This record gives sequence, C-alpha cells and structure tokens, in this order.
Amino acid sequence: MIVINISGRNIEANNFENDIKSEKDTAIVLQKPTTANDDYKFRFGGYGEIVASWKDYGLNRWNGQTTGSTRDHHATIALPRFIMAFDYKFSKRWALSAEVEFEGGGTGTEYEIEVGSGSENGEYETETETGGEVALEQFHLTYLAHPSFNVRMGHMIVPVGITNTHHEPIYFFGTRRPEGETTILPSTWHETGIEFFGKFGKGLAKFDYEAMIIAGANPNGFDKYNWIKKGKQNYFEADNFTRPAYVGRLNWHGVDGLRVGTSLYYCGDAGRNADKLNTYKGFGNISLLIWSADAQYINRWVEARANIITGRVSHADDISWVNRIYSKDSPYNRTPNVAKRALTYSCELGLNVKNIFNCSKNFPNIIPFAHYEYYNPQEKGEKSTSAMDDRCQVSLWTMGLNWRPLPNLVVKADYTTRQIGTRKIFGTSNAGYNSENEFSIGVAYIGWFIKHNGEKVRCVDYERLNQQVNELRREVEILKAKNAKK
Repeated sequence: MIVINISGRNIEANNFENDIKSEKDTAIVLQKPTTANDDYKFRFGGYGEIVASWKDYGLNRWNGQTTGSTRDHHATIALPRFIMAFDYKFSKRWALSAEVEFEGGGTGTEYEIEVGSGSENGEYETETETGGEVALEQFHLTYLAHPSFNVRMGHMIVPVGITNTHHEPIYFFGTRRPEGETTILPSTWHETGIEFFGKFGKGLAKFDYEAMIIAGANPNGFDKYNWIKKGKQNYFEADNFTRPAYVGRLNWHGVDGLRVGTSLYYCGDAGRNADKLNTYKGFGNISLLIWSADAQYINRWVEARANIITGRVSHADDISWVNRIYSKDSPYNRTPNVAKRALTYSCELGLNVKNIFNCSKNFPNIIPFAHYEYYNPQEKGEKSTSAMDDRCQVSLWTMGLNWRPLPNLVVKADYTTRQIGTRKIFGTSNAGYNSENEFSIGVAYIGWFIKHNGEKVRCVDYERLNQQVNELRREVEILKAKNAKK
C-alpha cells in the first residue's frame, strides 16, 4: 500500500524492526498482486536509473591484440532503463498487471523472416529505429485463489538468479546490475506462459514458490560471449512454443530478514524452438538446464547477498557449427564456440554507517559496500578439443557508496576493476591481459506513485514517510531506555 499511517500506532519495542521493515518494503517494492487483501483498485509506479562512467579501456577486448582491451580513456552516460508499472484489480481475486521498459532511451530493431508458401528458406528483414529498446516486460492476468495456490497467465519475469528475481535498483549496490548474471542470462528475462505460485508454512518453515511453463530458449542466439543470453525469444511477433521450458523457484523465509532461494530452468529440446524449424534437425535433442542458488540478509546494520548460477547445454559443438554459417542478416552474432557450461558467482556486503554508530537523525543514510563476482560464459567446452577463449573469464571487484536520502531513492558511486583470464579472487591475471577499470556514479528511484482505491486518488509523500519512520525510531529508543532503567 502506498499511503501509510504510522502516527498513533501502538507497537512493542521488540517488534520495532519488523514493523519498520514491513512499512518500507510496502512503500517501495513493485510487488505484483499476491493476495486478495491488497488494498487498491488501480496503482501506477515504476523505477529508473541514470549512470555516468569514466573508463580506462577500449571498446573491444577481442580485437586481436595479445593484451586484450587497449588502454583508451573515455566516458559514457546512459539511461539504462526507465520502467512504468500498472496494476488494476477487476475484483479482489482478478488483477491485471503490466510493465513497459524503455532501455537506452529509445526504441529498437524489429526482425521478420520473409517466408514463402511451404518454404523455410526465407531471409531476414529488419526495420531499425533510433535509440535502444522499448519492451513489454510484463503483461499478465492473475487469479488470487488462495495464499498457497494462485495462477498467473501472460508475459512474466523468469525467476532464475537473484537479479532476475529482484531486479529493481535497490536490490544491488553497484551502479549497474551484476555483470555475471547479465552476461550469461537475459536481464531482465521475461517470457510468455503460465505460472502457479503461493506461500506455505509458518515460523522456521516458511516458504514461497513459483512454477512456470513458458516459451523455451532458441539456440540460434547461443554464442561465445553471452552463452544462452540471446537465446531469449521475443524477436518476432510470435514465440515458438514447440518445446516449452519449465521453471521452478523455492524461497525460504524462516528467519527474519533472511531469504534463501533456489531455481531451476529446463528445456528438453531447445532446437525445436529455432527460427526455422529444421535448423538443428539431425543433432538430437538440444537440452538446456540452468540452476541457481542465492541468499539475501538485511537488518538495520548489514545488507548481504550471495548468488551462484551454472548450467549446461547439450550438442554445444553442433550448435556452434550451425550458427557459424547462419544467415548474416539474422539478429544473431554467429560467434563460435558455444560452451557446454557457463558459471557465475558473486557476493556483496554493505554496512549502514548511521545505524552501526547510532548517529543523529540528520546524519546521512550512507552504506559503504564491497562486491565480488566471477563469471565465464565459456567455463567448459563440450570436448577437450573445443576451443574456449580465456578472455571471457573475468574476476571483478567493485567498491563504493550508496546514499539513500529517501527509502525509494538511492545515489550510487563505485569503482570497478576487472582481471581478465583468471579466476583469482585477489591479485592480477597471469594471462597478460590488461585490467579494465572504471569509476561510475548513478541515481535510481523506485516506487508506487499513485494509488486509487475506488474512492479517491492518493499520491505518495516519501519525505513525510521517512520523517514518520525516524520519529517512530526515536520513540522506541526512549521506550527501550525507560524499560532498561526499570
């Protein structure tokens, strides 16, 4: 709910943190309808980011030089994404939700295959417009049957990995989304299908789950640099659903502030989802399996996250051979060799200086953080003779600050250094490649801005909300002090 009445509430001191967390989460998270008790008829919100970076490396690590990226200093500024979100409840149980993403400040490229009658020898046609991309990220109808079992149908987020599951900018410290996940998987990953979801249990055995049947991946998009990322469909007006994918996710919430989750993605024969139906005929079933595990812990003093994603694709060498000779007019980059296995893992830790040192209410809400990740879209080839490029292997550190003047607004600054061709956590690479370093600053926001409950429209006053939270905090500290004297 957007408008929150905190003043006048009677709460116990030992329940204070849970109450504050509940109020802040309700205010800023773009939570899709999950219960029939959600108190709104219509709501509108969204999130957005702007990032400026100063870099000391060139544009192409794979330029043929033995040192990897060249030493070229340059700067960039970008609008990575601007999201508009809408929810409308037809009734307590039926809800319609949509998210429209503007990425890179513009629109993108539309691809079509000109197909003759009974022919699969058509060529690609493109219609290109300026800017980046406009995408319908979510558009689905939800039926809220019971807290333990609900149904969602339409275009939805695929909850594989921590970033796809929680992709809003308050859920990662860096100025950009974690590189490992966004290198090997689509981000944000959204597909069309049906989902079953709910929550069950209580106390230490509290869980929620998601189970989906969606359009499967397309091996035409598998490549050397991004593994299966560009195998996400949506290039055309209709997605191939010949071999759907099955996705499951389970989260444990048994300890306050802690969430531990795991997810699984499986497509039994992705080759049948190719643009042209017989592209991979004769190679057998091209199976794709992706597994992830992640955790997040948040309290007044600490925010910590960890994540691992790996997977395997069968017939990787056959895919590489076909994609290498595929149409040059296609939207795919056709770069061999596709790896059998990719891997990324990461962790990050942030400390809330204001709460750790019990600073005054006027002290800024600053969180210094450190983030580490390793990723390699070519972790292992199908055979020992399959050529894997060690320039795809990255060990990365990011350190910086987040300033949160409001619960739904964050200003970020960070420094990132990448070591290429190594899995060392510390130290430099022995492969002889130049490191890639950059300093970035960014601003991001998120929230539901307008809520209509069928009677009147209310807008959010986040500054007033923050004042009320701080006032409540002081009242609880006074109450704790009085109890201690007794």
